[in-house]
Amino acid sequence: MPTTARSRTMVRNWLSGCALTICAIVAHAQVPNPRLPTVEMEAGIHLIRAEVAAAPATRATGLMYRDALGRNEGMLFVFNERGRECFWMKNTRIPLSIAFLADDGRIVNIADMAPHAETSHCSLEPVRYALEMEKGWFAKRGIAAGQRLRNPRLFATKPPVRP
Repeated sequence: MPTTARSRTMVRNWLSGCALTICAIVAHAQVPNPRLPTVEMEAGIHLIRAEVAAAPATRATGLMYRDALGRNEGMLFVFNERGRECFWMKNTRIPLSIAFLADDGRIVNIADMAPHAETSHCSLEPVRYALEMEKGWFAKRGIAAGQRLRNPRLFATKPPVRP
């Protein structure tokens, strides 16, 4: 059965429509990153509202695919045990600063991270928490390593006894 120019055009249009549909499905599948429950912390006179990423899946996703953070918003990563933690920015669109926190809320070190970079940024000592905020958030407020964030439910009031 011979094909006509019209039938070839119809097939081409149908294939183009399928390709666009597949692209839309794939793009949508990568975007969702739902908001997580939040906790409030104090950094000097500043109040932070941070989403809590405590499960392995939420820690692995973090702030990926997000386009913005609200004022004084961030993400707190909570680990079951203290360890030397490292972060990178794969699939993360927002420039971030990360503060690595000891059990008592003391900032161990802060690092600035560029979007989509795969460079590792690590804690200088074992930590249980890491807090990501908009890049420069800590510096703009004069918050540096050695200072403590406060939240009595999260952070011990006294440093843990080390063996």
